Amino acid sequence: MAEAIREAILTGTLAPGSELVERNLAERFGISKTPVREALISLARSGLITMSPNRGSVVRVLDAAAVRSVYEMRVLLEPHAVRRATTDFPTVELDRARELLRQSREAIDGGEYAALSMANRRFHRLLYSHCGNPLIVTALDELQDQLALFAVSMLWRDDSPSWEPEYAEHEEILGAVAAGDVDGAEALMRAHIDHSLEKIPAD
Repeated sequence: MAEAIREAILTGTLAPGSELVERNLAERFGISKTPVREALISLARSGLITMSPNRGSVVRVLDAAAVRSVYEMRVLLEPHAVRRATTDFPTVELDRARELLRQSREAIDGGEYAALSMANRRFHRLLYSHCGNPLIVTALDELQDQLALFAVSMLWRDDSPSWEPEYAEHEEILGAVAAGDVDGAEALMRAHIDHSLEKIPAD
C-alpha cells in the first residue's frame, strides 16, 4: 500500500500540498482504511508526507533549504556507497543500469519528466544498493524519495534544465562502475551530486 501511494506522489499524481484523506485513498485503492493509515505513517517517516492533528496528512512541500539539506546528506553517503558497490558490481546489474539509461533517454526525448525522475531514481538506487550496507541503502532511499518529490514538481520548470548534462554524467558514472574504477566512480558521483547542489538557491 505504501508503495502505491509513494508511486502516486513521485509521479505527480498526488501533487505537493495535496491532502491525503484515508477514506478517499481506501476507496481509490479498494482496501480498508487500516493499511492506508499504516502506509501514511510509513511515508511520514520517510519524509514524503507531513501529518498534523489540524490538517491531517498532506503531501510534503519541499523548499530550497530542505532540498539543500537532502543533497548535503546525500553527498556524504552516496559516493562512498557507489565506491563500495564498484568493487564487485554484478555483471547482470550493469545491463539493468544500461536499460534504465535507455529509459531516461526516451523520457528526455519525449518530454516525460515524471518518468525521467523515476528512471533516474532507479538508476541511482541500482548503483548504491550493492554497497553491502543496508543502513546506508535505507538512508539513501529516503533521500532519493524526497529529491524525486522535488523533481516531479519543480526541476523541469527551470529556465536552464540540466537533463542532458545529468544524463551524460550518468553515462560516465556507469562507465566507471563497469570498468571497476572505484576512485573514478566515487569522484564522478560526488561531482554529479555537487552539480545538482550548486543549482539549489541559497536561503
